[in-house]
Amino acid sequence: MPASRGNARICCVNTSDKKSALQTLRDKGHRLTPQRMIVLEAIESSEDHVSAEQIYARARSKYPYMNISTVYRTLELLKQLGLVAESDLGGGRFLYHPTGKASHHHLVCRKCGKIEDVDAAVFEHLRDELKARYGFDARFEHMAVFGACESCQRHRR
Repeated sequence: MPASRGNARICCVNTSDKKSALQTLRDKGHRLTPQRMIVLEAIESSEDHVSAEQIYARARSKYPYMNISTVYRTLELLKQLGLVAESDLGGGRFLYHPTGKASHHHLVCRKCGKIEDVDAAVFEHLRDELKARYGFDARFEHMAVFGACESCQRHRR
Protein backbone atom coordinates (compact mmCIF):
# COMPACT_ATOMS: atom_id res chain seq x y z
CA MET A 1 0.00 0.00 0.00
CA PRO A 2 1.47 3.39 -0.94
CA ALA A 3 2.44 5.62 1.93
CA SER A 4 3.42 9.25 1.74
CA ARG A 5 6.22 9.85 4.22
CA GLY A 6 8.10 12.71 2.62
CA ASN A 7 11.87 12.55 2.43
CA ALA A 8 13.20 10.05 4.95
CA ARG A 9 15.70 7.31 5.67
CA ILE A 10 14.12 3.99 6.47
CA CYS A 11 15.53 1.27 8.69
CA CYS A 12 14.23 -2.16 9.40
CA VAL A 13 14.37 -3.86 12.74
CA ASN A 14 14.69 -7.60 12.52
CA THR A 15 12.18 -8.40 15.22
CA SER A 16 9.92 -10.90 13.48
CA ASP A 17 10.04 -12.69 16.81
CA LYS A 18 10.50 -10.43 19.83
CA LYS A 19 12.09 -13.28 21.80
CA SER A 20 14.62 -13.69 18.99
CA ALA A 21 15.65 -10.03 19.18
CA LEU A 22 15.83 -10.15 22.98
CA GLN A 23 17.79 -13.41 22.81
CA THR A 24 20.23 -11.85 20.33
CA LEU A 25 20.83 -8.96 22.73
CA ARG A 26 21.41 -11.44 25.57
CA ASP A 27 23.64 -13.71 23.48
CA LYS A 28 25.84 -10.75 22.47
CA GLY A 29 26.31 -9.80 26.12
CA HIS A 30 23.95 -6.81 26.25
CA ARG A 31 21.65 -6.18 29.19
CA LEU A 32 17.91 -6.30 28.62
CA THR A 33 17.15 -2.94 30.14
CA PRO A 34 13.55 -1.72 30.40
CA GLN A 35 14.44 1.06 27.96
CA ARG A 36 15.70 -1.37 25.30
CA MET A 37 12.64 -3.56 25.72
CA ILE A 38 10.33 -0.54 25.42
CA VAL A 39 12.09 0.64 22.23
CA LEU A 40 11.76 -2.85 20.71
CA GLU A 41 8.10 -2.97 21.69
CA ALA A 42 7.43 0.46 20.17
CA ILE A 43 8.93 -0.66 16.85
CA GLU A 44 7.16 -4.02 16.83
CA SER A 45 3.77 -2.58 17.70
CA SER A 46 3.84 -0.13 14.81
CA GLU A 47 1.77 -0.93 11.73
CA ASP A 48 4.05 1.17 9.53
CA HIS A 49 7.50 2.71 9.50
CA VAL A 50 8.15 4.93 12.53
CA SER A 51 10.68 7.64 13.29
CA ALA A 52 12.94 7.79 16.33
CA GLU A 53 10.78 10.69 17.54
CA GLN A 54 7.63 8.53 17.30
CA ILE A 55 9.40 5.70 19.10
CA TYR A 56 10.48 8.19 21.77
CA ALA A 57 6.91 9.47 22.22
CA ARG A 58 5.57 5.92 22.61
CA ALA A 59 8.37 4.98 24.98
CA ARG A 60 7.82 8.06 27.16
CA SER A 61 4.16 7.17 27.57
CA LYS A 62 5.31 3.95 29.28
CA TYR A 63 8.53 5.20 30.83
CA PRO A 64 8.46 8.98 31.46
CA TYR A 65 12.18 9.12 32.24
CA MET A 66 13.16 7.88 28.78
CA ASN A 67 15.63 10.13 26.96
CA ILE A 68 15.74 10.59 23.17
CA SER A 69 19.47 9.80 23.24
CA THR A 70 18.62 6.40 24.76
CA VAL A 71 16.33 5.73 21.79
CA TYR A 72 19.09 6.66 19.33
CA ARG A 73 21.70 4.57 21.18
CA THR A 74 19.34 1.58 21.25
CA LEU A 75 18.62 1.92 17.54
CA GLU A 76 22.37 2.11 16.82
CA LEU A 77 22.96 -1.01 18.92
CA LEU A 78 20.23 -2.88 17.03
CA LYS A 79 21.93 -1.85 13.79
CA GLN A 80 25.37 -3.03 14.99
CA LEU A 81 23.89 -6.38 16.03
CA GLY A 82 22.41 -6.88 12.60
CA LEU A 83 18.88 -6.41 13.84
CA VAL A 84 18.50 -3.14 11.93
CA ALA A 85 19.09 -2.50 8.23
CA GLU A 86 18.82 0.96 6.76
CA SER A 87 17.68 2.43 3.50
CA ASP A 88 18.28 6.09 2.69
CA LEU A 89 15.23 7.78 1.24
CA GLY A 90 16.72 11.27 1.44
CA GLY A 91 16.11 14.11 3.84
CA GLY A 92 18.35 12.79 6.62
CA ARG A 93 15.56 11.21 8.68
CA PHE A 94 15.40 7.52 9.64
CA LEU A 95 12.27 5.42 9.87
CA TYR A 96 12.13 1.95 11.42
CA HIS A 97 9.97 -1.13 11.03
CA PRO A 98 10.06 -4.83 11.86
CA THR A 99 11.49 -6.89 9.03
CA GLY A 100 9.14 -9.71 9.96
CA LYS A 101 6.79 -8.35 7.32
CA ALA A 102 7.38 -9.35 3.72
CA SER A 103 10.67 -8.20 2.26
CA HIS A 104 10.18 -5.03 0.28
CA HIS A 105 11.90 -1.99 -1.16
CA HIS A 106 10.75 1.56 -1.81
CA LEU A 107 9.98 3.75 -4.80
CA VAL A 108 10.58 7.36 -3.81
CA CYS A 109 9.19 10.25 -5.83
CA ARG A 110 11.72 13.09 -5.86
CA LYS A 111 9.00 15.58 -6.77
CA CYS A 112 6.21 14.97 -4.21
CA GLY A 113 8.00 12.71 -1.70
CA LYS A 114 5.52 9.85 -2.06
CA ILE A 115 6.95 6.49 -0.98
CA GLU A 116 5.53 3.24 -2.30
CA ASP A 117 6.51 -0.22 -1.12
CA VAL A 118 7.69 -2.67 -3.81
CA ASP A 119 7.90 -6.43 -3.43
CA ALA A 120 11.49 -7.71 -3.38
CA ALA A 121 10.70 -10.17 -6.17
CA VAL A 122 10.71 -7.24 -8.64
CA PHE A 123 14.51 -7.12 -8.36
CA GLU A 124 15.22 -10.85 -8.82
CA HIS A 125 15.94 -10.44 -12.55
CA LEU A 126 18.40 -7.61 -11.79
CA ARG A 127 20.16 -9.79 -9.19
CA ASP A 128 20.43 -12.63 -11.74
CA GLU A 129 21.69 -10.25 -14.45
CA LEU A 130 24.38 -8.80 -12.16
CA LYS A 131 25.54 -12.33 -11.32
CA ALA A 132 25.59 -13.44 -14.96
CA ARG A 133 27.31 -10.36 -16.41
CA TYR A 134 29.66 -9.35 -13.61
CA GLY A 135 29.90 -12.36 -11.31
CA PHE A 136 28.55 -10.06 -8.60
CA ASP A 137 26.35 -11.51 -5.88
CA ALA A 138 24.06 -8.56 -5.14
CA ARG A 139 22.21 -8.34 -1.83
CA PHE A 140 19.12 -6.18 -2.02
CA GLU A 141 18.19 -5.95 1.63
CA HIS A 142 16.15 -2.77 1.84
CA MET A 143 16.70 -0.19 -0.83
CA ALA A 144 15.15 2.88 -2.36
CA VAL A 145 14.73 3.68 -6.04
CA PHE A 146 14.34 7.38 -6.80
CA GLY A 147 12.30 8.80 -9.66
CA ALA A 148 8.91 10.31 -10.45
CA CYS A 149 5.61 8.74 -9.41
CA GLU A 150 2.81 8.17 -11.89
CA SER A 151 0.85 11.18 -10.64
CA CYS A 152 3.79 13.57 -10.94
CA GLN A 153 4.55 12.27 -14.43
CA ARG A 154 0.94 12.95 -15.51
CA HIS A 155 1.05 16.50 -14.12
CA ARG A 156 4.39 17.25 -15.75
CA ARG A 157 3.02 16.88 -19.28
